[in-house]
Amino acid sequence: MEDFLLSVHVLAGIVFIGGSAVATSLFPRYVPVAVPDGGAQPDERSRAVAVALHRITRGYSLLGVIVPAAGLILAFVQGRTGEIWITLAMILTAAAGVLLALQIYPRQRQALDAPASRDRLRPLSMIAGFYNLLWAIVVVLMIVRPGAAEGP
Repeated sequence: MEDFLLSVHVLAGIVFIGGSAVATSLFPRYVPVAVPDGGAQPDERSRAVAVALHRITRGYSLLGVIVPAAGLILAFVQGRTGEIWITLAMILTAAAGVLLALQIYPRQRQALDAPASRDRLRPLSMIAGFYNLLWAIVVVLMIVRPGAAEGP
């Protein structure tokens, strides 16, 4: 059972969290921006690509709930719920979810609804970077497991 839960946890993390991390990072590059009158949209900007990345952000993030669910069940099965690295990982995972739901996804929607200047997209890029940093820290916690009890 533990091997199955660990496999689900890791594979879902790679596919769904990794997919949403890539989509949030690439979105600002492809979403159309407001251009001055007579200006041309840069070649790499594509509304179709931005819409696809927005859908990936939403879909993969919803499916990404599998990751903390499987991880929490695994922690219960292994009797590790009281270990500090599990607590920290849960807090950071919740923070990443809140950041995605309350900042990234709504800002992507706004950028698709009304093209903004590049300057208005910078905060979205920065927030996506923080989102990815939170996941990187969670991965390090999963590998290093500070304060873990002895055993697997």
